Amino acid sequence: MQTAIPYMQLRGGSSKGLYFNATDLPEDIATRDAVLLAAMGGSDPRQIDGLGGADPLTSKVAIVSRSNRPDSDVDYLFAQVVVGEGRVDTTPNCGNILTGVGPFAIEAGLVHADQTRTTVRVHMLNSGNRCKLEIVTPDGRVSYEGEARIDGVPGTSAPIFCEYLDIAGSASGNLLPTGTVKDEIDGIAVTCIDNGMPVVVMRAMDLGITGRETPEQLDSDSRLRERLESIRLAMGPRMNLGDVIGKVIPKMSLVSAPVCGGTINTRTFIPHRCHSAVGVLGAVSVATACVLPGAVCSDLAVIPEGSEKVLSIEHPSGEFKVQLEMDNSEKTPRVTKASVLRTARLLSMGSLFVPVSVWAGHRGSTTNKVMEPV
Repeated sequence: MQTAIPYMQLRGGSSKGLYFNATDLPEDIATRDAVLLAAMGGSDPRQIDGLGGADPLTSKVAIVSRSNRPDSDVDYLFAQVVVGEGRVDTTPNCGNILTGVGPFAIEAGLVHADQTRTTVRVHMLNSGNRCKLEIVTPDGRVSYEGEARIDGVPGTSAPIFCEYLDIAGSASGNLLPTGTVKDEIDGIAVTCIDNGMPVVVMRAMDLGITGRETPEQLDSDSRLRERLESIRLAMGPRMNLGDVIGKVIPKMSLVSAPVCGGTINTRTFIPHRCHSAVGVLGAVSVATACVLPGAVCSDLAVIPEGSEKVLSIEHPSGEFKVQLEMDNSEKTPRVTKASVLRTARLLSMGSLFVPVSVWAGHRGSTTNKVMEPV
């Protein structure tokens, strides 16, 4: 006896997750989270009894529904199923999983596709911010093949252009959550910034590393990880995030001078393991910190001229380009728009099963209706 739940699995950017229509999940939050845990594999760090990949980048969920807002087509709630901890965190956004929301909405019939390109306007429930996704849809169907390439993902795919609107203070309420561009904690200078994702930016050299280490090397450095967690826990309340012991924000980004001709080099913890690349909104926040005078990375970053800047955020598996539109009319530059290029691919669709003891549910009664591609 199991409950069948319609789902799709998509690679969104350099992450992978399960995508659901909100109407196919329990309304009660505790039951919903129990269903998501069962779908991914429970509290087992191997996630052997579910569809998770035993990695933070593959243990993610998008819950999507039609929006009642006049400025949005769909509402999107992101959920991080925390590997090995048996809990679900809906505090942060995820820009990579967001990339797949547009294709999912079209495939699930939540948004009607145009004949060449389709814009899907997304309201991000985690933060209340909005994003516009432009998707290639020849003959009204999502195209997953093209020449767009992003580091951290093999091969090429059709481009998805993501334009973020009004994302400053996404979780903290302010672009600079502490009120200043630079703070000091435990003898370390930090810049706390939130332009889509709360991030604590630190110079790698101040922590006794080069910033060019591999994720495996950094993950094995227990002393470094303990120090980063101490800083994270101390800065959480100062960033208006409250007690962050059970949260995956703020992210911790160690920066150093670029090594491959980019803007800045990064090693990002999400928050306890080093990311093999860099998160979309984390990259936007770091890019924004680079253009702020007095930030800890301002003397390391190589910044292009002009009010429209393309910044290359280097990471362990390549680089991530962020386009910022700037308003330089005031003493402190202001970011008016952030855009990124990503890709996505539909991997599977159908029904996943959770024990009836988790949720009796509707037993897949809408599987055929919801999962028919348009």
